[in-house]
Amino acid sequence: MASRSGAGVVARNQLWTRLNDAVAKSDAPLPTPVFVVDLDAFDANAADLVRRAGGLPIRVASKSLRIPALIERALAHPGFQGVLAFTLREALWLYREGISDDLVVAYPTVDRGALAELVADEGAAAAITLMVDSAAHLDVVESVRIPSSPQVRLALDVDAGLHLAGQHIGPKRSPLQDTAAIVALAREIARREGLRLVGVMTYEGQVAGLQDTVPTARAKSVVVRRLKALSMSQLAVRRREIDAALRQVASLEFWNGGGSGSVAETAADAAVTEIAAGSGLLVPTLFDHYASFEPRPASYVGLPVVRRPAPGVVTVHGGGIIASGPTGADRSPTPWAPAGLELTALEGAGEVQTPLTGPSADLLEVGDLVWFRPAKSGEPFEHAPTVHLLSGSEFVDSVPSYRGCGQAF
Repeated sequence: MASRSGAGVVARNQLWTRLNDAVAKSDAPLPTPVFVVDLDAFDANAADLVRRAGGLPIRVASKSLRIPALIERALAHPGFQGVLAFTLREALWLYREGISDDLVVAYPTVDRGALAELVADEGAAAAITLMVDSAAHLDVVESVRIPSSPQVRLALDVDAGLHLAGQHIGPKRSPLQDTAAIVALAREIARREGLRLVGVMTYEGQVAGLQDTVPTARAKSVVVRRLKALSMSQLAVRRREIDAALRQVASLEFWNGGGSGSVAETAADAAVTEIAAGSGLLVPTLFDHYASFEPRPASYVGLPVVRRPAPGVVTVHGGGIIASGPTGADRSPTPWAPAGLELTALEGAGEVQTPLTGPSADLLEVGDLVWFRPAKSGEPFEHAPTVHLLSGSEFVDSVPSYRGCGQAF
């Protein structure tokens, strides 16, 4: 399984040399942490996502990138179309920056200020689709409209969890589970003159977001794979039923589904017209162990060794970029290159310093860089104003993240 995640010792040490060579070739010393995206891996991952999508367009999940230049790079690949944004303010900014005129906000918004901006801009209102799952969301949208406002485009976030033996398995997102309730909300949208239903989203996070070939959890992985197969089978029936019912009420432009971990499986569903993907472009560690695709890590953070407190131990400056989700070791960044380093159980990854142990520690000098892989995809770039783009063993560009653009969504 080591080869599936690019975890071979030789490959990781070659990566260490490659990244360090790029830093050494820089015109000026780079401030640390050094955030890097490997464009060779990024482009290969984009091509693989398109292959797995089987002809369906892929909508870029911007939450997993948060770097305008990389969103544009993904959209430039044939097979990618539109952005799945994570806030309305972000969608408005991407539209005004000319990055996309086809944006779906993945989560409901109650930001009345941003909604007021949306309904005051006819172009933005035509380019941006809001997500809703209750009449309360409709009320918030209508509270900022005036009679002359353009229609607001809406999509329904329909629950895509697995319903098994009275249990709900999957993300706790939308209350829209029953077809009758879904159609009732669609009819309520049709009744309100300023609103128009144009799409549906079903995010099967229990399939797209769960590793299923974890070497240290083989028995659990078998169970996860079985639950995934059952979930996709059940969801295909539900999607077909809901799609047929909704088309009696509205003319749908799109049905969004999936995620980086379930591209091919979701694309096989006839109801789905587009796939959402973002993490699959950078492949953080939480996407290492999937049966459905071969990961190519593309995102790294370089931290300098600043202490050698004892034999077999080095301390790097910073490191505490912990991913969201259930607290656990899998949410920590992983010391990756050189191979042969690991976090300590007592301190883990710290905000200002991170001790590392292992056979490679005694080979490192003060000032050397240790390269980490983050657990999640876009979140680390909230800590980075600038990201360096690697091709071969050289940085070919340095670009701002959202934070570097002065944006914090």
